[in-house]
Amino acid sequence: MKVAIVMGSDSDLPIMQQAIDILKEFEIETEVDIVSAHRTPEKLVDFSNNAHKRGISVIIAGAGGAAHLPGMVASMSPLPVIGVPVKSSNSIDGWDSVLSILQMPGGVPVATVALNGAKNAGILAAQIIGATNSTVLDIIVAYKESLKTKVIEAAERVKAAQQ
Repeated sequence: MKVAIVMGSDSDLPIMQQAIDILKEFEIETEVDIVSAHRTPEKLVDFSNNAHKRGISVIIAGAGGAAHLPGMVASMSPLPVIGVPVKSSNSIDGWDSVLSILQMPGGVPVATVALNGAKNAGILAAQIIGATNSTVLDIIVAYKESLKTKVIEAAERVKAAQQ
C-alpha cells in the first residue's frame, strides 16, 4: 500500500507536506514528486499511466492557479485521485484552483478537499486504503477516537475554567 503525492511545483510542498506527515503517522508509504501538467506533460502522462503498475493505491494531486494536475491525472489513471486546491501566489484567492479541481466532467472523478486541505487528503487516502486493509482501518479508528478524546478533554477544560 502506497500513496503517491504529486504537486505542480515545489512551492506547493509546504501545503502538501501535511498529507505526507499524516500518512507517515498512519504508517502508509508515500511516493512524492513534482509533476507539472503544463511544464512536464510527458512526465504527467507517464506518471498517470503507470502509477498503478508501481503499487500505488491512491493518488493525491495538489495544484494552484489553473490547477489542471488532479484532473489530468484522473483522466489517465484507473486509481482514485484526491485533488488539493492550493492557494498560490498567482491564484484568484484560491477560487480558480478550487473550481478547476471540483468541476470535473462526468466520468473523470476527482475527490476534492478544501483549499490547502492536504491533511484531509491524506486522511481520505488512508480511509480508502483502510476499506480493504484491516491494519490501516484499525489505525484510522484509533485516530478518530483520539479526535473525540481531544474534544471531550477541551470541553472539560472550558467547563472547569468557568467555575
